[in-house]
Amino acid sequence: MKFAFYTLGCKTNQYETQAMERLLVDMGHDIGNFDEVCDAYVINTCSVTAVADKKNRAVIRRCRRDNPKAVIGVCGCYSQHDASAVEALGVDVIGGSGNRQEFLDNLLAALQTLPFVGEEDEPVAVTMVDNALRRREFEVLPAGGLEERTRAMLKVQDGCVNFCTYCIIPYTRGPIRSAPLELAVEQAEELTAMGYREIVITGIEIAGWGADLPGKPPVSLLIQQICRAVPEQRIRLGSLEPRIVTEEFCEKLCKLPNLCPQFHLSMQSGCDTVLARMKRKYDTARYYESVCLLRKYFPGCAITTDMIVAFPGETEEEFQESLAFIRKCGFADMHIFPYSRRPGTPADKMPGQHNNATKESRSKAAIAVAEEMSIAYRKNLIGTKLEVLFEETDGKYFTGHAPNYVKVYFEGEELHNEILKVTVTEVYKDGVKAK
Repeated sequence: MKFAFYTLGCKTNQYETQAMERLLVDMGHDIGNFDEVCDAYVINTCSVTAVADKKNRAVIRRCRRDNPKAVIGVCGCYSQHDASAVEALGVDVIGGSGNRQEFLDNLLAALQTLPFVGEEDEPVAVTMVDNALRRREFEVLPAGGLEERTRAMLKVQDGCVNFCTYCIIPYTRGPIRSAPLELAVEQAEELTAMGYREIVITGIEIAGWGADLPGKPPVSLLIQQICRAVPEQRIRLGSLEPRIVTEEFCEKLCKLPNLCPQFHLSMQSGCDTVLARMKRKYDTARYYESVCLLRKYFPGCAITTDMIVAFPGETEEEFQESLAFIRKCGFADMHIFPYSRRPGTPADKMPGQHNNATKESRSKAAIAVAEEMSIAYRKNLIGTKLEVLFEETDGKYFTGHAPNYVKVYFEGEELHNEILKVTVTEVYKDGVKAK
């Protein structure tokens, strides 16, 4: 059988898609492209915002319209949160954000039974969504996916217990569950043997790794063990909670030569009163302390972040305070999101909901500042040498990413999955040119 996957959302979803691909390949099945004719299609969904839900529905509808006779399975946070809405879209198999092997087993069973359903019968969707809040064990999945990829995700943790006022994820993912240290190291070694050149350590909140393990080991131990087990691999960290960045944390990690000097520090707002309404666990002073520590121990590192604008009740003064703060931090790159109402969260019922015009104008203003900082960071790279992992072509250029995750455009021959040292010559598009 031939399967195709469509993944929305975070790096954890990407890891879980890669794991499902590998499970199917190990069973003797083929993996195709989502735009070609396949026997079954799997849509791995995100539900971080209402906008994400809208994207999920659009992909599901398009898939059913284009493939009326195929088996369609939907899993991930959206179906975990609202399985009935997914079932209404004509999906055959519905899974949540866990139990991936069972989900695939039901998908394979549907492939055997659906062709024999009478034309006048209405197939009933197979739904298997558990209560995420009751999960207590880390779901072990195989690492790695399709061979042509250069970068692999390594999921070391699942779940979150922060319950920020805008976020549904604790309800769709459940409490913190950590991969055993030995398992994470073993999977990193497997990925290296498969030919990947870079591993991204990911999870819903990797700073929470170890909280449920005996002795509550710190995530810095996990990072050290992985880096030392595969010294030839580039190791990149997923999103970090700012409070984890301490002097001790930085002292330990700066001694790891294969750890990429790019740190995505979760921020959401640069205003203390907004952070308090969001129920974030830090203020701007603690956040800025983390920024300074990273720059002290990793000179020239790229610090990136996310920012939500037009959060309920955010005044113009609070927004300007956020803009001033991000300028102070000088981020190498940012993702800017207008606040999107998420039913089921406290923020959805907060007063001071902004209209679309305010969301759009504040988004544009924040994006302009973010672009200004990004260009400044990339200009500082001109004349420096970077080791680039090349991934794909873009017109006459081969493109890849440096350890600081800056995108590099290079005129060269076939370089897929090769690491090459280049010299940055100029800022170009969303990255830099190099020779």
